[in-house]
Amino acid sequence: MLYAIIAVDNPDSLAARLKARPAHLERLQALQDAGQLLLAGPHPAIDSPDPGEAGFTGSLIVAEFIDLKAAEDWAAADPYRMAGVYRTVEVKPFKQVFPRSSNP
Repeated sequence: MLYAIIAVDNPDSLAARLKARPAHLERLQALQDAGQLLLAGPHPAIDSPDPGEAGFTGSLIVAEFIDLKAAEDWAAADPYRMAGVYRTVEVKPFKQVFPRSSNP
């Protein structure tokens, strides 16, 4: 099943985010290589794809996991979480409606 991992950043966490980014991306790449990743990306703090020093307010990951506990465990081990970037992380089941997938 798909799960949405919705994270909200701590204020002034851009430096910690940039430092932990390579490890964070490595884990996302592993999900993609395993065919589990639907989408992932940050929420810019301003209306720009490159917010510069304004940074980000959080992240969204939608990926397939065997169950909710597996998704929560994966999210708990995120390098951004370990580095103090994320203030909160919520994991919710997600049902993709559009674009239509081959899974009912």
